[in-house]
Amino acid sequence: MSKRYLVTGGAGFIGSNYVARLLGRGEQVAVFDNLSRPGADKYLAWLRETYGKDSFQFIQGDIRDAEAIRNAARQADAIVHLAAQVAVTTSVTEPRSDFEINALGTFNVLEAARASGRQPAVLYASTNKVYGGMEEVKVLEEESCYSYADYPEGVPESMPLDFHSPYGCSKGCGDQYVRDYQRIYGLPTVVFRQSCIYGPRQFGVEDQGWVAWFIIAAQLGRKITIYGDGKQVRDVLYVEDLLDMYDLALANIDRASGQVYNVGGGPANTLAIWKEFGPILEELMGERIPVDRGDWRPGDQRIYVSNIQKAEKELGWRPKVGVREGIRRLFDWVKENRRLFEGN
Repeated sequence: MSKRYLVTGGAGFIGSNYVARLLGRGEQVAVFDNLSRPGADKYLAWLRETYGKDSFQFIQGDIRDAEAIRNAARQADAIVHLAAQVAVTTSVTEPRSDFEINALGTFNVLEAARASGRQPAVLYASTNKVYGGMEEVKVLEEESCYSYADYPEGVPESMPLDFHSPYGCSKGCGDQYVRDYQRIYGLPTVVFRQSCIYGPRQFGVEDQGWVAWFIIAAQLGRKITIYGDGKQVRDVLYVEDLLDMYDLALANIDRASGQVYNVGGGPANTLAIWKEFGPILEELMGERIPVDRGDWRPGDQRIYVSNIQKAEKELGWRPKVGVREGIRRLFDWVKENRRLFEGN
């Protein structure tokens, strides 16, 4: 018997990919989205063209509207909460809006779940930014990248939280509320502290979705600016691997309820943002790629890599798609769908 899913932010990059997966296996899906993000209309059109206009319910609404999200959640068996303000830079210039979307919006989703009386599972897309700058962690500088001196497996979930920007604060607030609603109200909730997610159908921009942005900019001849020395390291995760984690958490909700999981590529899937990514992209392009240089930006970490051992131990999850293979897939998708980016 199919479940009823409510996906907030379902017309976004991760959301639309998960909606596609759910529809492909015959689930009942409601997409809740205000269509404010660039590309949202394209994601929605793709879902309708691929699966049929009536294959899912679309609710154009805003998570800041408590009544709207409460009405949308009445019949949900599972709520996948992906709607968010996602850029650190925007949070700095518009902190009130950032707070209302990420903190208050998440509170509204939790209250909607509680008010439904159905005890739906709630999955929350948090961020590794809740760990802040981690200035006390010793970092080693190598020829082409940075590395941790004392965390060879990456940053564990036990790392103290240190909200280092308005975005970190707002997402961290949601992170802790989601955890506490399991403890206080028994709502089956799961927090995913996600690293850099990338993959096909990603309309990346400079301040969000940098892997896709570099690929799009390279193919369209747009300016690429590297801030800092380009040796900053991030663990990156192919979107289908993330969706596998969502499925595993829901399938094992009794085990996952109340838990926090770091979800990223882990030590086996890291990338120095230009010193290592640049040569891979130039190889795919078959030419040198000129870049501009900029100063380090406030709060820009030299390195962030997730320790993903807890997810593997408890749920049997680990990434399947390696960095080079995932980048090639995204590169090919952008090349095949160049028309979607021209004129933007």
